[in-house]
This record gives sequence, structure tokens and C-alpha cells, in this order.
Amino acid sequence: MIQPASDATSDAAIRDRLAGIYSQIDGLSDVDVSVADGVVTLDGIITDQIGAQQAEDIAHRVDGVVAVQNSISASVDVGERISPFFQRLTDMLKMAGNTAPLFILALAVFGVIVVLGWWAASWTRFWRRVSPNPFIGDLLAQAVRVSGFVLGVVVALNLLGSSTLMGTILGGAGVVGLAIGFAVRDSLENYIASIMLSLRQPFRANDHVVVDGHEGKVVRLTSRATILMTPDGNHLRIPNTIVFKAVILNYTSNPERRLDFQLGVDAEDDPQAAIETGSKALAALEFVLADPPPNGVIMSVGDSNIILKFTAWINQEQADFLKARSRAIRATKMAVEAAGFTLPEPIYRLRIDQRPASINVLTDPDPAGQPAPRPRIQPVAGEDASVEPDDHIDEKIAEERRDSDAEDLLNTQRPIE
Repeated sequence: MIQPASDATSDAAIRDRLAGIYSQIDGLSDVDVSVADGVVTLDGIITDQIGAQQAEDIAHRVDGVVAVQNSISASVDVGERISPFFQRLTDMLKMAGNTAPLFILALAVFGVIVVLGWWAASWTRFWRRVSPNPFIGDLLAQAVRVSGFVLGVVVALNLLGSSTLMGTILGGAGVVGLAIGFAVRDSLENYIASIMLSLRQPFRANDHVVVDGHEGKVVRLTSRATILMTPDGNHLRIPNTIVFKAVILNYTSNPERRLDFQLGVDAEDDPQAAIETGSKALAALEFVLADPPPNGVIMSVGDSNIILKFTAWINQEQADFLKARSRAIRATKMAVEAAGFTLPEPIYRLRIDQRPASINVLTDPDPAGQPAPRPRIQPVAGEDASVEPDDHIDEKIAEERRDSDAEDLLNTQRPIE
């Protein structure tokens, strides 16, 4: 509460106290105060209604005041209304003039720091040299550029003494950044996956891989997707988010690869002898590696056949996998048949409830004669089907990679993880 200077209970003391207070407040010096039995009456003409309310609030705070009658009216004189505005404008201009040198200094410091940041970020070769790949180098340059801008803003605001404004700006930027992060979460996740793949280097260009069930040879790794060329010659773009999380099968990292296939023989045949015959036929093929040697195992025994599984190793740099497997199957089949083993055929049981009286299917010969027996396939001497790798896809990939302007994050200098 505001206490009067003396004799707080007298009306004269209340009037003198309020008059003294109003005289010290700009815009309230013309307020007339009268007090009778603790009731304060305010009268006069001031520039705005806000001042009238302020005068009434002050009167209520004086000890001994019972009630306040506010009869203050706002002036409608144009000159009196415009004068405070020009006064405030003059004060603002004076303040701006006084702070102009400091503002110019802060602006100059901000400009120098930003220019230095852009200049440091323009050292493209330096940032790419100190980073694992050009993609990371460009990210470092961009980070230097942004850091220079932020540092310039912070230093300039500190020079102006606007630390509160700086905290508000940084807080708002954090909230906005969080909202943008949620909005573009998938894009940011894909971008981060691109950074991790460029560091890990899970494959090389032209590697034969299977990524998330998609098979093809690697064309390039970009900042958004991994590009494969399928065996059909089609381009396949897989987002790096999927590539980073997927199980990757790389057929090229180890040139030696095992081929396998199954072959059935009659249930009355000796399966071990058939395995030895087939393994010898595989070992005789020039593209089959001697170490480890071809092998065969019994997979299952059925009602009328025995299923054998043969395996052999090849060098994919010298032999195409599909061609080698096809020729291995043919050579094994022909060798097993030539040795007298029977490849089983499906057996069906027929039930005939009625048959014509004029034909006896058990005793009557076929009028057309018995069919000629099926000739056995014999291996062709000196046959040499080519199993050389097909380099058509490789040539197409090499042609595309000659485009030096295309983005590629694969680096042959870094080890494959």
C-alpha cells in the first residue's frame, strides 16, 4: 500500500499525496484531485483513457481512501494526441542514434564470421581429402557453413546485449527443428542410412548381390538409393534405408562358389555306386575345382527311387554359375545312365472296372506292334560346351559408370565391411 507523507487519515494529506504522485507521472500532471471523507474525486482532461485508468488504480492504493470517482476524460484535441506520438518517436530515434555504432559493429562482426565460414566451406578438395568419401566431405563443408552462420548470430546478439532474444531464437529453432524432424523422418532416416553405407562400404561396383530378395549387380551407391542392374538388364533402385537394414548376400566377394543339384536313381540300384559314378563325371569337367573335390550324398529314399544330391565347386571368375551347373547336371545324368543306372519314372496304378469283351489287354498283342524301345542317350565324345562368364551386364555397368558426373559413394580404397 502507498502511505501518505503525514496525517494519513486526513483528506488533505490524501489529496496532497495523490497530487504529488500524479505530478511525477507523464500525462497525469493535469489531473485534479479532491477528497471528502475518504472519497477521492478525479477530474481533468488527459491525452488518453489509459492514463485515466492508471490514475484511478493509483488512488485505490493510497491508505485511507474509501472510494474513487473517476471523472477524467480523454482529450480529443489533435495536437495533444499527436504530441506524445512524436515524443516517443523522437526518443526512439535518439536511442537508435546512440546504439547505431554498436549495431553497425555487431552487423560487421556477423558478416565477417559468415564470410569466413563460407570461405572455409569452399575448400572442397580439403574436406574431401580429410573425409572417407566425397559425400562426407560435402557434409562437413555444409556443417562448417551453417556453424559459421550460427556463430555469427550468437556473437552479434551478445554484442547488442540481447542474450534473452538469443535464447528465444535458439529455443524456437529447436522446436521448429524437432517438428521438421518428425515431418521428414523417413527422408532423414534414408539420408543417415546413406551416410552409414558410404562409411561401411558393404559392396563394390559390379558385385553380384541379393538385397532384400532383389538380385542384381551393383551399378552405384547414391545419397538416396542403391542402383542395381538385374540379370534381365533392368535398373533397380532400392532406398538406402532398406539396404542398410537388409541382409545382403554377396556372390562376388568370394570367387569360389558351390553348385548343387539332385538326381534320382531306381530304388533297386546301388546308390553309393551311382554317387561314385556321378562324382567322377563331375571331377572330369575342366571348370570343376579339384579342391574341394565333388561329392554326393543320399537325400531321401522313396517308394520307387533314391534321391541323390551332388555338389561341386567352381571359380566364378572363370565359369558362369548357371552354365556350369547346367553342364554339370547333363554330364552327371549321362554318366549315370551310361553306367547302367535307371532314372526312375513315375509309376501309376490303373484300375479298370469294365473292359471290352473283344480285347484282352493281358493276352492280345498290340495290333500296331510293340513300340520301339527308347534309345539310351550316350555322351558325345569331345563335347565342350562353353561355360565362360557372360560379360554383357558387366559391359553395360562399365558404360554407365564412365559418366563421371553421376553421384557414386562407393570407394575402392576402403575395405568392405
